[in-house]
Amino acid sequence: IFLVLAGVFLTSERQRIYQITFLGAGLFTLAGLGLIDIIFPDRGGWVGRIVGFLEIPFGYTASIIIVIIVIIISFLVTLNLPIKIKKPQKALEVTEPLKVSEVVGSSVSVAEPTQTKAESKAEEIQEKIQEKIARFSNRPKTVALKTLKGYVAPPLGLLRSSIEKPTAGDLRANANIIKRTLESFGIPVEMGEINIGPKVTRYTLKPAEGIKLSRITALNQDLSLALASHPIRIEAPIPGKSLVGIEVPNKASALVRLGSLMAYPEFSSAGLLGFVLGRDVNGEPIFTDIDKMPHMLIAGSTGSGKSIMIHSLLISLLYKNSPATLRLILIDPKRVELSIYNNLPHLVSPVITESKKALAVFRWAIEEMERRYELLLQAGSRDIQSYNKKYPEEPLPYILIVVDELADLMFSYGRDVEGSVVRLAQMARATGLHLILSTQRPSVEVVTGLIKANITCRVALQLPSQVDSRTVLDSAGAEKLLGGGDMLFVSSESSKPKRIQGAYIPEEEVRKVTDFIRENNKDFWEQGEQLVFENGVSPVGPISEDGLDKYSGDEEDELYEEAVRVVSEAKKASASLLQRRLKVGYARAARLLDIMEARGVVGPGEGAKPREVFIKETTNNYGG
Repeated sequence: IFLVLAGVFLTSERQRIYQITFLGAGLFTLAGLGLIDIIFPDRGGWVGRIVGFLEIPFGYTASIIIVIIVIIISFLVTLNLPIKIKKPQKALEVTEPLKVSEVVGSSVSVAEPTQTKAESKAEEIQEKIQEKIARFSNRPKTVALKTLKGYVAPPLGLLRSSIEKPTAGDLRANANIIKRTLESFGIPVEMGEINIGPKVTRYTLKPAEGIKLSRITALNQDLSLALASHPIRIEAPIPGKSLVGIEVPNKASALVRLGSLMAYPEFSSAGLLGFVLGRDVNGEPIFTDIDKMPHMLIAGSTGSGKSIMIHSLLISLLYKNSPATLRLILIDPKRVELSIYNNLPHLVSPVITESKKALAVFRWAIEEMERRYELLLQAGSRDIQSYNKKYPEEPLPYILIVVDELADLMFSYGRDVEGSVVRLAQMARATGLHLILSTQRPSVEVVTGLIKANITCRVALQLPSQVDSRTVLDSAGAEKLLGGGDMLFVSSESSKPKRIQGAYIPEEEVRKVTDFIRENNKDFWEQGEQLVFENGVSPVGPISEDGLDKYSGDEEDELYEEAVRVVSEAKKASASLLQRRLKVGYARAARLLDIMEARGVVGPGEGAKPREVFIKETTNNYGG
């Protein structure tokens, strides 16, 4: 026994409690002498005789079994070995330890050892990410060296990449509350794994056979009351699993910074139009590609994170593309959100802030789309990718049109904007033109049926009502989001909404990136313009706001001269008069009146009175 003790002390690598080791050795000695006394009477000494008295109350066989068990236990205690009994895995119940899938850097408030492991794991992952960021920052042109052509891309070090930890609360207690609440309504369930995300924690459960999912979803308010947490969202079932998910808001949410996600290799391999969406409920990073969408609609109320999502999308693209591969057209009726991108070499024109010029942009885009289709036809190419492979020296750049508030344009030029958007959405993908439309008022007048039918990729941030959620997603759920970048994402690849916490980038980081691009690429725009225009590949160059006037449509109506002749002969001007004489609709007649008023042919409207006509007779140069 002393040799065993010596071996234990010499080979020990862990901290041991020596009192327990000596206690085990003593018990081993006593039990051994007692066993000798029971089998061979009077040969175990007086110590063995004392232990041997067990034979009197228990009998010969039982006393031997008891002493042998004590010998085994004391031997294991002496060696400091744990007794492990492996049980077959069963369906996870609340009484068993809950499986927890943690987001990167999240902390679980269940037990102190779990927090320690989570913190150490987060530190290791953060160190790896910092190493990737350092390597990426030293090589700013590694994304697409062949297409940059002297373009200095911003380093990733301009963005913060810290990883924050969410606080989910007492997981075991919440799981028990969910199970007891459902059982009180006659719904037996088996609790499954728990996933901690940046904003919410998802508790999964499997209902018993014969339970309708509608009974579980109907208990949304009851579960919210029992958990003292609002709002909760029930996903029944979870796509790809025979489980129901109950998403409960975290006690403290975590920011998902754009810089930490851009360090992943999936970002650099996502393609030229790949960008960062955020993290899902499992904490996994989500990346997507505009080329696969190929257009996107973003809807969210004030404060839901709509503008931040647009910023993260644009910054992701600016890191991967030079002006030779991507051109931007930014339409900002609110005048304050996108002005920070002015004077970037990627812009086709200054940021558009007027609704009339925004309509002209759509007409220019349609003309550019048709011109590109002619190029593809002449080159025998199917789409812009195959064309650029044939002509790698002078590729056609992608054109991304971003509208920050679609509702303002729809209220000003509803039918014209809708027609332009629908035509671009139907035909522009092959030519490399893509639309990003956003609105904070997703009514049926703004997000019409035609727009929804042609834009299958949609993002719903927090919305005020279930009606708005159904307008955007064709399903409820967006009214139960938490705001601050919490979104439901629907694409052509997955029709069921996927919950994602959007990537966050503050305004100062956006300013750092845009200032870096302006300061380090001052000569790039002139070089790019010469390459574009001299070879005749693409007329995409800087367009002044005055240059958009030719697309404003004032001279496109072939009935203008006829309308002037009609009002000059009638000595009065009204929409009903033009409708009768020219056999046109009210919208076109009113538009002709607006053009004539702008050119001084007729006076302003005075209620129900006909407009005054300022010309006496028709001439060849009306209004001029």
